[in-house]
Amino acid sequence: MDMRWTVHLPRETASVPMVRRLLMGAMETAGVDPGVAAEIGLALSEACANVVEHARGANPEAEFEVRAGITGNRCRVEVSDTGPGFSAERLRTPLHHIASTGAENGRGLLLIEAMSDRVQLRNHPRKGAVIRFEKSLRWRKDALLPV
Repeated sequence: MDMRWTVHLPRETASVPMVRRLLMGAMETAGVDPGVAAEIGLALSEACANVVEHARGANPEAEFEVRAGITGNRCRVEVSDTGPGFSAERLRTPLHHIASTGAENGRGLLLIEAMSDRVQLRNHPRKGAVIRFEKSLRWRKDALLPV
């Protein structure tokens, strides 16, 4: 069995723990190993916090979207916003090179990379930034989803 969901949230600080709890609850119910689930939850929190902080736009009531899914032994999460998007420089620079600059800006992306197996940054074709990350899952012995 596969599991997918999409949620639209206001670009507010309170949305970050709310969406994390949604994903963590789904993973706990499915039987994902708690350590793996915590890493995915941290990566999601960082991605959403980046939206809240950086996705400035003309509309103060802007929303962002989180898509998440478990397919087989993989969890994929995608967070998209309607802000200005990533700069061309950010899209060209590998995430692990951000650490060598010593800049505060980008540390959330480094955490996402550290907690994930794969991270992709891109700009939405119309407007906004999209971050997608994936992680291999481990399962508890009492997992509801077949492994």
